[in-house]
Amino acid sequence: MANIFTSSIGKKLIMSISGAFLFLFLIFHLVMNGVLVFSDDAYNAICAFLGANWYALIGTAVLAFGVFIHFLYASILTIKNMKARGKQRYAVSKRSSGVEWSSKNMYVLGAVVIIGLILHLYHFWWNMQLVEIRGEHLNQFGQSPTNGAWLIRQKFSDIIYVGIYLVWFVAIWLHLTHGVWSMFHTVGWNSKVWMKRMKWISYILATLIVGGFALVVIVSTYSRRVFFRTF
Repeated sequence: MANIFTSSIGKKLIMSISGAFLFLFLIFHLVMNGVLVFSDDAYNAICAFLGANWYALIGTAVLAFGVFIHFLYASILTIKNMKARGKQRYAVSKRSSGVEWSSKNMYVLGAVVIIGLILHLYHFWWNMQLVEIRGEHLNQFGQSPTNGAWLIRQKFSDIIYVGIYLVWFVAIWLHLTHGVWSMFHTVGWNSKVWMKRMKWISYILATLIVGGFALVVIVSTYSRRVFFRTF
């Protein structure tokens, strides 16, 4: 068992498992946010259902643990690879054939994703679930913490935030396109036939997920004037 946590294969396996968990959460989060495109009331009902209820708090804690484990082992593997390459990493050479930019910069992309996640938590979790955890009824905008539709449209009324989030989505897309097929490679689906298929599947899934989040942002941006006239 200890070998799983210390060997390179074991560390990559833990990275894959935690990455798969975070991937499934992205799908859940997309479905939840996608509701906003069709109905503000339905989206707010979901926010109220989750809130600071015990199951939502457990889910948040598990998610935070998954992010921590994924980033921790990514850091460990990156540092180990840098030490193994030694001075060779400073040498200027052509990019190896078939090696994508994202595969060589996964840690940098991951860091951008984490920074975006922190910003996202500040914008939304801080004004929603955390408000309920504190036992308060209004967030800093004077709105109910379950009024997620208002908060999203208010935040994306600023085109600067729209741009920041779209850049964040690009980083997530690049991270996912490599991460998904790399995960399957780690668990043994590494034949030439399946690796080609996994790469295509990773591109499709990453595009659907990131495209869905971008759609929510864009819809919120273009509908903000109509929305705020009603408040």
